Order: sequence, then C-alpha cells, then structure tokens
Amino acid sequence: MPLSAETYERLNMMIDGVRVKTLKIIPDDRGRLMEILRCDEEAFKKFGQVYMTTVFKDVVKAWHFHKIQTDNFACIRGKIRLGLYDARKDSPTYAKAQEIVMGIDTPLLVTIPNLVYHGFKGMSDEESVIINTPTEPYNRAHPDEYRLDPFDNDIPFDWR
Repeated sequence: MPLSAETYERLNMMIDGVRVKTLKIIPDDRGRLMEILRCDEEAFKKFGQVYMTTVFKDVVKAWHFHKIQTDNFACIRGKIRLGLYDARKDSPTYAKAQEIVMGIDTPLLVTIPNLVYHGFKGMSDEESVIINTPTEPYNRAHPDEYRLDPFDNDIPFDWR
C-alpha cells in the first residue's frame, strides 16, 4: 500500500538527511518488478556495493553508524521496524529518534546519512530480507562501522 503524501512528508522531516521514497511494485502475469535505486535520482550519491541481510521475527540488529558511507535500505520480503537516532551534535535534529516500518507491503527506500545510528527488528513471521546499496564497499581491514549494544545505551528508542 503506497504512503500518502502527508505521511511521506512526515517521514522525510524527522531526522535531518534521512530520506524516504515510496517504491512502486509493478505486477504482471509473470511476477513483480520493483526499482529500488537509480543513478539518476537524488538518493543516489555513488555506488559502493549491493548486499542483502536478513533478520528473524523479534530479533534486533542494532545499533551502528558509519563515518563515511551512506546506506540505502529497502526491505523486499517480510517487515521490519527501522530505528534511527541522530547523534550529530551540529544537526538540527540532534538527539532525535525516528521509527519507520517498512516491508514488502509498504515498499520504501530509506536513505540513511553517515553518522546516524540505525538498526532494525524483524516484525514478520517469515524471515525479513533487506537490500542495502551503500555508497562505499565494505573494507574488511578497516570497517567503517561503529557499534553500540542494542539495549544498553543512551539512545531513546525502545525495541519492545
């Protein structure tokens, strides 16, 4: 079900730099097609890699942020609760938390700028599948990933 213009505006106004785009699923008699990210749209900065990750129901994969890369998340199977937290002291939305529920029935592309903590929790009975198209390839020798415990931290977000 597509989001209303009002909901889309509200999502885009929460944490500075986070962008949400409603994705369109195009069905036909053979199956479905959904464009996630194109090089000719605002969300695209540059290509690093494409990967998928999964999460089981009620499992939390959080918190982390990147100093360099920007993430572009789309949940293509199941449903997740994406949590975001702005820890950038110079940001107009410093110390704000944001929640976005996304999945195959609410197809979204969420662009997460660097220095914004993020994580997600599986909400569907089936394993949820997330595609990420970050701006940087994963650097195994020096990962651009900074983590916090999902529950023992100062982030005002309740995963329950």
